[in-house]
Amino acid sequence: MEYHERMKDLRLNAGETQTQVAEAVGITLRQYQRYEAGEQKPGFDYFCALADHFGVTLDYLAGRTDER
Repeated sequence: MEYHERMKDLRLNAGETQTQVAEAVGITLRQYQRYEAGEQKPGFDYFCALADHFGVTLDYLAGRTDER
């Protein structure tokens, strides 16, 4: 599973909207939509913020492992 698929899966499992996640990590809704659609990769700082927000490791978010 790729990072953008993980992001969507984590967001849906948390019952959050794209707007809620974007606000939580300090980015615009459109930027988050680009990340989740796989159109653009998040920079390191936002990638870390997303992992922290979802309570997972960077490797899990990146799709490198299935262990959260």
